Amino acid sequence: MATKTIRDLIVKGKTVLVRVDFNVPMKKGEITDDNRIRQALPTINYLIDQGAKVVCFSHLGRIKTEEDKAGKSLAPIANALADHLEKDVTFIAETRGKKLEDAIKALNEGDVLMFENTRFEDIEGSKESKNDPELGKYWASLGDVFVNDAFGTAHRAHASNVGIASNAQESAAGFLLEKEIEYIGNAINNPKRPFIAILGGVKVSDKIGVIRNLLTKADKILIGGGMSYTFLKTQGIEVGKSIVENDKLDLAAELLKEADGKIELPVDFRVTTEFSNEGPVRIAAYTDVNPDEEGLDIGPKTLEKYKAMLNEAQTVVWNGPVGVFEFSNFAHGTRGVCEVLANLKNATTIIGGGDSASAAINFGFENDFSHISTGGGASLEYLEGKELPGLSCLDTI
Repeated sequence: MATKTIRDLIVKGKTVLVRVDFNVPMKKGEITDDNRIRQALPTINYLIDQGAKVVCFSHLGRIKTEEDKAGKSLAPIANALADHLEKDVTFIAETRGKKLEDAIKALNEGDVLMFENTRFEDIEGSKESKNDPELGKYWASLGDVFVNDAFGTAHRAHASNVGIASNAQESAAGFLLEKEIEYIGNAINNPKRPFIAILGGVKVSDKIGVIRNLLTKADKILIGGGMSYTFLKTQGIEVGKSIVENDKLDLAAELLKEADGKIELPVDFRVTTEFSNEGPVRIAAYTDVNPDEEGLDIGPKTLEKYKAMLNEAQTVVWNGPVGVFEFSNFAHGTRGVCEVLANLKNATTIIGGGDSASAAINFGFENDFSHISTGGGASLEYLEGKELPGLSCLDTI
C-alpha cells in the first residue's frame, strides 16, 4: 500500500504539525548552510496556501545536559524560515506548556509557528530520542494532522515522528519525504540500466549492508575513499600508512568474492607523507604506495576509469566522498566525480546525503543532480533496504 502524502489531506482550517529537519550547520549563531530549510519550503508553502495553521518543529544537534543547550535554540532558524517564506513566523521557546498551547490556539489560517528544539526534551531521560509515549501523545494533541517531512530522521523512531504519528488523527508524508523515497526507492528497486553506485567514505564497516544490498541491484559499484585501502590490502597490496580496517580484511575479501567482478577499485592515488594539505603530494599507482605514504584521494587514472563507466550509466547513486575533499590538494577526485555526474544529462543522478552532498553543494553543483538527499544516515539505511520507522508509521491509502 502507498504512503498517504500531503496531497491526500484536507487541511483548510486545521492545525497541521510538521516535523521538518532543520538540523542545519551553524557557526557563532549563524546558519552556514540553509539547504534543509529551503528543501522544506514546498511543503510549508503548500500548507499556507491551503489555509492550514502550520506548526513546525525540529531537532538541532545532540542534547544531553543543560550545557548542551547553548547555541542550540531554533530561534535563528525560525528567523531564517521567516525570511524564506517572506512572512512572520511565531517562535515559542518551549517544547510544551500553556504558552505554547495558547500560541497554537491563537493561530489563524495561513499562520506559521515554530517551537523549540525537540531534543531539549532529552535532558531528562531522552524522552524525544527514546520515543517517550507521553511526549508523543502530548505533541500529537497540539494539532489535527501530522505531516512528516524530515527524511533526515526517518531512520529513527523518535517521539517527534513515530510518537506523534501513533497518536495523530491523520498522518502523511510531506513533499520532501515523498521526493526522497521516490528518487532513492526507484533507483534501488526499479533503476534504468546500467545502474552504477559510487561508494566512498572511510570504513568498509559503515557500508557493509549497503554494499551487500547494492550487489543484488547495481551493475557496478565504484569504490573510493578510505575503504579502498582495506579492499586492496586484503589482496596483499601494500598501502603504506593509508587507513585500513585490519579487523575487516576477511570481510572485504568476502565482499569481493560475492561481487564477482561488480566492485571496481582505484588504480592510482594522490598520496602524501602527512595528513595535511601542506605535505608533499604525488600520484602513485595502487601498487606503488611507499610505507611512509598514505592515500588521501583517488588519482587521475582512476577518475578516467570511473568516468568511462559512468558515461554509460542511466542511473547513478553516490554516497561518500572519494577523498579528503576538505583539503584542496585532495579534493580533485570528489570534485571530478561531481563534474562527471553533472554532465550526465540523460541519467538519473542521486547523491545519498552526508559528506558527498556537502561536497557537491560546496563545489557549486547543487543544481546539477537529479536529487541531493537531505539525510545521510536515513539514505544509507534506505540504500541497505531497511524499513524506515519515520515512513512506515504514516497512514497508507
